[in-house]
Amino acid sequence: MPEAKAKSTLNWTSLFNGLALLICGIGLALIAVSLRPVAKWANYQTICVEQESVKAPINWAVRKCNGRSKVYQVK
Repeated sequence: MPEAKAKSTLNWTSLFNGLALLICGIGLALIAVSLRPVAKWANYQTICVEQESVKAPINWAVRKCNGRSKVYQVK
C-alpha cells in the first residue's frame, strides 16, 4: 500500500514541474518578443554607423545616427 502513495506523489511532482517549466517558457517567449523592437533598432544603428563611418570618423557617425549631429556640429 505505501508504494501506491509514493507513486501518486511522484505524479503530482512531475505535473507541477511540467507546469512550472511551461510557465517559464512562456515568460521567456514574451520577453523575447518584447525585445524585438530593440533588436531592430540596434541593427539599424549598426548599418547606419557602418555607412556613415566611410566618410566621417566613427564618433561623428554615431552622433549622426543617433540624430544628434546638429548638437555637436563643428563650425
